Amino acid sequence: MKPCPFCHMPADRILHQNDHLIVIRDGYPISPGHTLIIPKRHTGSFFDLSPDEHQAITQALYQSKTQLDREFHPAGYNIGINDGPAAGQTVPHLHVHLIPRYDGDRKDPRGGIRWIIPEKAVYWQDD
Repeated sequence: MKPCPFCHMPADRILHQNDHLIVIRDGYPISPGHTLIIPKRHTGSFFDLSPDEHQAITQALYQSKTQLDREFHPAGYNIGINDGPAAGQTVPHLHVHLIPRYDGDRKDPRGGIRWIIPEKAVYWQDD
């Protein structure tokens, strides 16, 4: 079994950390500034976090957004968690994606995360 990549993060990748989490840029970004917020404690599910870990993640989302606004000037954000293999989780250590979105990065961004299942994404049109 391979070691967890988030439990053994090189120090030079860490943008911010506190007692509960680390913040890094995604190694395979889908947009400029794509950021991951990762609890230090190895757990696979958002639903297994302690209240302190939940609070730390929420604060890190706000802090990261402020930094991304200054550095990249996105027009919006997607926030996502793949919780469990059926949801697409490939690293079994919880991580929260903060994905900056830019005007024109997708022809029609409506539906946002609904594009996970494309046939259910366009809910605003009549059949």
